[in-house]
Amino acid sequence: MNNAIRLTGWRLTAARILALILVIVITIYIFTIRDEAEKLRAYGYPGIFLISILANATLVLPVPGVAITFAMGAVLNPYLVALAAGAGSALGELTGYLAGFSGRGVVSKNPAYERLKQFTESYGGLAILVMAFIPNPLFDLAGIAAGALRMPVIKFLFWAVIGKTLKMIAFAFAGAQSIEWLINLLG
Repeated sequence: MNNAIRLTGWRLTAARILALILVIVITIYIFTIRDEAEKLRAYGYPGIFLISILANATLVLPVPGVAITFAMGAVLNPYLVALAAGAGSALGELTGYLAGFSGRGVVSKNPAYERLKQFTESYGGLAILVMAFIPNPLFDLAGIAAGALRMPVIKFLFWAVIGKTLKMIAFAFAGAQSIEWLINLLG
């Protein structure tokens, strides 16, 4: 028995429009408070989690989340920094997923999107894991593709958290090692 809610007709159109409006509002809001987000660093791991959500919830407008992970990896436990940043990053990426759900034709003419959509359709969660792990600006398109393909949101988040956390481990440890490097350099 499948208890999944199936949206059709005007309800599907309304859900897509609401999801697109939500993505636009979140993107504009985060871009306007990007300077305030820097103050969250003083809050440790919860601050890293929130900064990572904010940094990844924008579409198109860049917010430097990995730089904060790098810096915080130098002063806090890099594994916990990576876990907080990876989980926050994956949750923030739901905006791309929602954008894909809201309107399949939003970026459908983009060749990079079409390749990512085919990659995601062929490899499913593994494609999300790979795209989340590789530092690149295309993950928004992978999230859009996952939403457009109606990948279950739990599956999308599961693979995104794993990929983002693995990527953040690399950045957090690079930050931790940079402190040792500077100490050795300065004597």
